[in-house]
Amino acid sequence: MIKLKDDEFKAITSYIQLNYGVDLRKKRHLIEGRLSNHVFQLNYDNYMDYFEYAKADKKNNEMVVLINKLTTNHTYFLRENDHFEYYKKTLLPWVDNTLKSSDLRVWSAGCSSGQEPYTLAMITRDYLTNKHKTWDSTILASDISDKVLLTAKAGIYSNEELLKIPDEWKKKYFAPHDDENWIISDFLRKGVAYRNFNLLSKFQFKKPFHAIFCRNVMIYFDLPTKNDIVQKFYDALLPGGYFFIGQSESLSSCDHPFKYVKPSVYQKEA
Repeated sequence: MIKLKDDEFKAITSYIQLNYGVDLRKKRHLIEGRLSNHVFQLNYDNYMDYFEYAKADKKNNEMVVLINKLTTNHTYFLRENDHFEYYKKTLLPWVDNTLKSSDLRVWSAGCSSGQEPYTLAMITRDYLTNKHKTWDSTILASDISDKVLLTAKAGIYSNEELLKIPDEWKKKYFAPHDDENWIISDFLRKGVAYRNFNLLSKFQFKKPFHAIFCRNVMIYFDLPTKNDIVQKFYDALLPGGYFFIGQSESLSSCDHPFKYVKPSVYQKEA
């Protein structure tokens, strides 16, 4: 393994934090573990030369490769299922009965390999039944990693990954891909719009959202960055809209205007 020197570690972590909001200052071993072989395969014997190459390489976009390797993308279907139950039993009836809206706007921010937005799409489809034909219920799903977005768009998942999926969903929303894998149905994949998006960027959405899911993402941000992003999420929500974070996360250290609903669920004042 190529040893990561102090100046290399500082240069890489400072650049990533400034440009992507990801705080890796306590992840020295992670950086070494995930980059060492890649750096060696590109015929570099140190991280600084590789890092300078990554910043300069516009043709192959090596910086995106670097970010993809350093951002953890661990997720699975029905992870933190309480949120999906709340979405089904509280949020969707609120939109349907109270707002009388046929334009449902939900954002899965930090969607990783697609399990979260596809789950939201399945719940929404089940709730709307035949009304889905008259509703615009496309889920926006974003991530900074092109690699996981390609996996999400493909919608192919192993038998093991579908163990927690109800049989009804498996029959309705999946089809066999091969002996070991299943693929999301075409009509459900069309119900999710994937985008590469950096949360440090300016939010420019035409309409506010009814719900934003940003779960287990902000643990990588320092407090000033987190405060800024949480405020942007608040501004991007419709009055009364809901904000979901990871169940191991909290906004208690943040300066924010959200109303606390329950652990990891917040609401914008109506």
